[in-house]
Amino acid sequence: MESESVILALAALAQSTRLDVFRLLVRHKPDGLPAGDIARELAVPHNTMSSHLGILARAGLVRSERQSRSIIYRADLDQLREVVTFLLKDCCGGHPGLCAPLVDALTPCCPAKATTRAR
Repeated sequence: MESESVILALAALAQSTRLDVFRLLVRHKPDGLPAGDIARELAVPHNTMSSHLGILARAGLVRSERQSRSIIYRADLDQLREVVTFLLKDCCGGHPGLCAPLVDALTPCCPAKATTRAR
């Protein structure tokens, strides 16, 4: 991943409404939500929400799919993983134990991974 892509993603998330949108979409994985439902849930005008969703989409953090008359938005967790990996790739300097607290903090949301990861 290139630095510019990471900067774009972090900039997209560095605004409270967009951060709320992304977190909402993460909670609704894998189904996603229609744009109108996102706007209603977060009490944001539809045209403003459209702008926020566009910024998140350009950053690669959300994907959209037309279903009939609705556009369904989903969080792109693969893109988020790439951003986080870019940030932390060299975090432990060859000492995996330094990253253990971070891995442990993520484990409760992903218990299937907990049994397969090396300590």
